[in-house]
Amino acid sequence: MLQIIQHPVAQPDPTLSKVAVPVERLKLAKRRWRGSAADGLEFGFELHAPLKDGAVVWQTSIARYLIRQLPEAVLEISLEITPAAAAGIGWAIGNLHLELSAETERLLTADEPAVRQLLDRLQVPFTPTTALFRPGRFARGNKSTDELGTSHKH
Repeated sequence: MLQIIQHPVAQPDPTLSKVAVPVERLKLAKRRWRGSAADGLEFGFELHAPLKDGAVVWQTSIARYLIRQLPEAVLEISLEITPAAAAGIGWAIGNLHLELSAETERLLTADEPAVRQLLDRLQVPFTPTTALFRPGRFARGNKSTDELGTSHKH
């Protein structure tokens, strides 16, 4: 039976066992999609806002169903460089209209041929790997004045 989900569970029970609902990042960013849990239960998502990894979307008396973002192919760039170099790399990748994830010790970007060519041209070493890719909160215009730490008081 297909369960229709419109929003995550407001108060999930942390004592219940977990069942993963694996989903790719690009599908997770959508508001309408279908998915299946690890135990075969099927879901239809008609959401008001996209879900995030770890969101509990369904709960029974014995289990809670959590969204689990799937790892994907990414390029890892070590942050053993100057802040100016990291900013320049970020700008260059953003100039390709691609997303970037900045972590404490590395930058991650989708493993795209254009990024590989760019990094090779800039002589920036990178490592192809697989990881959860969570682009920065400012990606795709997802910023607010609260996140920017600014206010517009008159």
